[in-house]
Amino acid sequence: MINYIVHPIDYRYGSNEMRKIFTPENIYRQYARIESTIAEVQAELGIIPKEAVEPIKKAVQEFSYDEVVEEEKKVKHDLVALINVLSRHAQEFGEYIHFGLTSSDIKDTAMSLLIRDGLEILESKLKKLIIILAKKTYHYRLVPCVGRTHGVHANIYSLGYKFGVFASEFLRHLERLAESKKRFLVGKLSGAVGIYTGLGSLGPEIEHRVLKKLGLRIAKFSTQVVSRDIYAELFLLLSLISTSLDKLATEIRNLQRTEILEVEEPFDVKLQVGSSAMPHKRNPIRCENVSSLARILRGLVIPALENIVLWHERDLTNSGSERILLPEFFLLLDEQLNKMIYVIKNLVIHTQRIKKNLSLTHGLIFSEVITMELARRGLGRLQAHKLIRELAQRAINENKNFLELIRNNEEVKKLLDEKTLRELTKPERYLKTIEPIIIDFVKSVEKKFKETIIR
Repeated sequence: MINYIVHPIDYRYGSNEMRKIFTPENIYRQYARIESTIAEVQAELGIIPKEAVEPIKKAVQEFSYDEVVEEEKKVKHDLVALINVLSRHAQEFGEYIHFGLTSSDIKDTAMSLLIRDGLEILESKLKKLIIILAKKTYHYRLVPCVGRTHGVHANIYSLGYKFGVFASEFLRHLERLAESKKRFLVGKLSGAVGIYTGLGSLGPEIEHRVLKKLGLRIAKFSTQVVSRDIYAELFLLLSLISTSLDKLATEIRNLQRTEILEVEEPFDVKLQVGSSAMPHKRNPIRCENVSSLARILRGLVIPALENIVLWHERDLTNSGSERILLPEFFLLLDEQLNKMIYVIKNLVIHTQRIKKNLSLTHGLIFSEVITMELARRGLGRLQAHKLIRELAQRAINENKNFLELIRNNEEVKKLLDEKTLRELTKPERYLKTIEPIIIDFVKSVEKKFKETIIR
C-alpha cells in the first residue's frame, strides 16, 4: 500500500530529459559546481590556497546526494548540509568552501543554471512545433475553408493561413525568450546584503570571473537575493507560451466537433479507447489536457508576481513557492509542447468535410465579395450592403438558397451576369492574395531554422 502522496509531475507530465534537470540530486550538483568554481577563482586571486582547489573539485565529484539528505536532517539547512558534506570530503581544505558567501549566492545562481538548461529543451521543442506548423501553412495554403467569427460562418479563409497564424505566434514567443535571456540568466555572489561584505574589495572581481565561467551575466544591484521581477518575467513568458498552446488546442477541439469535423486529433483505432461507456467516442484528449494544464500555469503567475515583494534586503516568503513554481512551469509546459507537437504532426485533415462546410450556407459566405463588386460597378457601397443584407436575411429566415436569390434579383442582374457571379463564388480565387505572404513567411522560417519546407 502506498502511504505517500505522488505529484503528477513525478510520473505523468514532462519528459525524462526535463525531469532530470529538476531532480534534487541535480540541483545539489549545480550548487556544488558553483562552490567549486568559486574556489577555483578565489585561488587564482590568492584568497584561498591554490592547493585547496583540487581537493574541493574531488569532493564535488565524490559526494553523494544521500549524504546531503542525512546531514540536512541534523542541521535543518539544505545548503549548510551540502557544505558540511563537501567539507568532510575535502578534509583539511574543507574550510575554504563557501568562503565569504551566503546561501542565496549559490541558490540564485544555480536557479539560473537550471532555467538555462530547461529553456534549451523548451526552445528546441518550440522550434520543432513552428517548423511543423510552417509546413502545414505552406501545404494547405490554397485549401479554402470557412472562416468563422463569433463561431459563425463569416468568409472564405485559407486552411494554411490558419496554421500560419499559430506558427507566427510561437515564433514571437521564441523571439521574446531570446531577447529576455539577458535579464533572467543572471547570477550573484555579492553576499548577505549584496555589497560584498564577506569578500571585500575583490568581491566584484570574484563575481565577474565566476559568472563568466558559468556563462551567466551579473544581476546588477542584487540584495541578498536576485530581484524577483526577473523571475516573474520568465514565468509570465512561459505562461504566454502555455496560453498560446491552449489557444491552438482549443481551435482543434472546436474543429473536431461532430457538427464541424474538419480536423481530428490522431486516434489509434486499433487500441485507443475513447470512453468506458460509449464505444464510438474519439475524443480530443491530448488537446483537452493541454488546455487543462494551461489553467494551472496561468494560476501560477500570481505567486510569481507576489514573490517580487520581499521585506528589505530579503525574506524567505519567495522560497517555498519557487520550489514549486520552477519545476511545475518547466515540466507542465514541456508536456504541453510534447502533446501539441504530436497532435499537429499527425493531425487528420478531413478535406471533404471542409469542402462540404463551405457550401452549408448556400453562398452566404460570399456576401461581402458580392457587395463590394456591386459597389465597384456603381451601385454604391451602402446601397449594395443594404440590398445584399436584405437578400441574406431573407435566405436565412425563409431557408432559401442565397445565390439563387442573388441570381433572380433585378437590381443585381443589371450589374452582374451569370459568368461574373460564378467567378465571384469560386473560393480559390480569394487565396491568391495571401499566397505570397505565406510563401515569404515560410521562407523566413526556412532561413531562421535552416530547415527545408518548400520542396
